Amino acid sequence: MARKISIVNQKGGVGKTTTAINVGAALANHDHKVLIVDLDPQANATSGLGIDYRQVEHGVYEALSGQVPTVDAIRESGRPNIHVLPATQNLAGANVELVTVERREWRLAEALEPVVHRYDYLLVDCPPSLGLLTVNALTAADEVLIPVQCEYLALEGLGQLLETIELVKQNLKPDLNVLGVVMTMFEDDHELSHSVFHEIYKHFPHHIFRVVIPRNVKLAEAPSFGKSIFEHSRDSSGARAYHRLAREIHWTGEAK
Repeated sequence: MARKISIVNQKGGVGKTTTAINVGAALANHDHKVLIVDLDPQANATSGLGIDYRQVEHGVYEALSGQVPTVDAIRESGRPNIHVLPATQNLAGANVELVTVERREWRLAEALEPVVHRYDYLLVDCPPSLGLLTVNALTAADEVLIPVQCEYLALEGLGQLLETIELVKQNLKPDLNVLGVVMTMFEDDHELSHSVFHEIYKHFPHHIFRVVIPRNVKLAEAPSFGKSIFEHSRDSSGARAYHRLAREIHWTGEAK
């Protein structure tokens, strides 16, 4: 059965999509079968894997709404071991449309259930909000991965996110676990990055990954080419970091 990991932070620009694509690619490079679910209406994970969302006829929205079976919405990525459940512009209205739907918090979990046995990992790239789409991502997941940017306001909003996760645990998904916080856009020669890391560590000593993701030009460039960092620059510091992060994630599963 697949490990289902939702990548969540209501702040934009913290590296959620970069993490989804590159952790997925690193796991796929080690022969794990991966489904990347693009739950962000901006469709960045979709385009970051080289799929033109404007050409997608059926995607995650159609699977959520029951218009098509999920298996018919999943796309090949053109890479071994990686499939994509793409986002389209239709997804933008889903937060409003789902409000009146029965079992609205469980639509993603129910849509993924028929395909989950095909994969080792399901990675859900969430929108930058704590709306109904993100709640669906949390109920569909077993674990939550939280990317946090190394900047002054890193802790702002993190408390609210953890409260939301706790509410989902109490009311919807008791076995949901925080897999960990991963620090992104880390600059080793900047004191700020180190101080933010230590501040996060003080609050979450048991939930912070040892590896940090550096601020890296190659990482920033890769999505514009529709490539993972391993395809774009496999010897870069960003590639090495995501390889180590994927290995840490895999080890946490092996240790259970």
